[in-house]
Amino acid sequence: MRSISLDYTHSFIEDYELENIKEYVNIAHNMLHDKKGPGSEYTGWVNYPKEFDIDEYERVKLASEKIRKNSEVFIVIGIGGSYLGARACIEALNHNFYNMLTSEKRNGPEIYFVGNNVSSSYILELLELIDGKDISINTISKSGTTTEPAIAFRIFKEYIEEKYGKEEAKNRIYITTDSEKGALKELASKEGYETFTVPDDIGGRYSILTSVGLLPIAVSGLNIDEIMNGAKDGMEEYGVLDLDKNYSYQYAAIRNVLYRKGKEIEMLTSYEPSLFYLQEWWKQLFGESEGKDLKGIYPSSASFTTDLHSLGQLIQDGRRNIFETVINIEEPKVDMILKEDKENLDGLNFLSGKTIDFVNKKAFEGTLMAHTSGGVPNIILNIEKMNEYNFGKLIYFFEKSCAISGYLLGVNPFNQPGVEEYKKNMFKLLGKPGY
Repeated sequence: MRSISLDYTHSFIEDYELENIKEYVNIAHNMLHDKKGPGSEYTGWVNYPKEFDIDEYERVKLASEKIRKNSEVFIVIGIGGSYLGARACIEALNHNFYNMLTSEKRNGPEIYFVGNNVSSSYILELLELIDGKDISINTISKSGTTTEPAIAFRIFKEYIEEKYGKEEAKNRIYITTDSEKGALKELASKEGYETFTVPDDIGGRYSILTSVGLLPIAVSGLNIDEIMNGAKDGMEEYGVLDLDKNYSYQYAAIRNVLYRKGKEIEMLTSYEPSLFYLQEWWKQLFGESEGKDLKGIYPSSASFTTDLHSLGQLIQDGRRNIFETVINIEEPKVDMILKEDKENLDGLNFLSGKTIDFVNKKAFEGTLMAHTSGGVPNIILNIEKMNEYNFGKLIYFFEKSCAISGYLLGVNPFNQPGVEEYKKNMFKLLGKPGY
């Protein structure tokens, strides 16, 4: 039995429609694997689970152990793909209240993310929170000049040097950047910081399985060997050129069929709050990969049952331009049984002896019935259990389907020309020389 499976019986897609698109899926597969499609210079992630730099991988493990031993707080500085993947993994697989646990129960440092905005209150309040605690920082940026993380790095570099002095500070600053050039690489070489590599042939939103994501993930105490094993098996399973067997390709194909039927918004939903940042990572992956040339499925997300009490009405009775992809975790990390209450004022004694996850699953099934009866196509992504292995496999599932989907859409899934426009305007307004 596969640990991840796809159910499209509620998508309103007929088998003949997948048969009709099969030839185009095969073409997209060959474009990707033969490196003949647009953006092929950024497809290093395709074989990465088998071809990663083992020496750097071992250094990631050693650095993570050092940080776990000498730091009460670990600050990750990055934006977009430089932080979303790591945060998605840490929050999906660790305790829901990881940072609030005692150090004994957490068995590792508190982990905070900065450099993903330019909010002064966010930065100052984080500095207030970590005051008096031993810290290490990891700055992640290919160029080293992206505004948001560059500002944050200035501030936290100054903080850590004032706290420890420059000599000790260099043992607590870790840089993940270009292997040969760029502002951060130059600074790291000058100051003697330990560095890790953002591979030249892997874009930020595809970089979670590199040192970009693995160092923060390892610091949180998660087993990165299992994550890479899952990704490696995903690479094998989702590399099969057979639409009937390849769930990743089925997902890409179904999305495109629905898009051509006017379903322009995809809502990724789950019934586990811990998957919030996985959904955020997914939104960047698909939004940045497909949204160009006046094309693209708009990626949105919702956390059920919470958002059923805010968005449920629109999904049920609004415009029929939405389809849903549901991440269904079949076995929860933990569960509890509901007990009988003598007063039964809430009228819930009929649930006595049932588990909370049982109720959650019935909410999922009831929502599926309601939304499909209202004409909303649903794709179900069933995951046996959210653990390190399945997380790594899921990441590869989405990366592979995104690349295939982008080629089916007729765009370059590996560039992001539109992202630069706001930066140019901001620099001009700030008075940056040359703008």
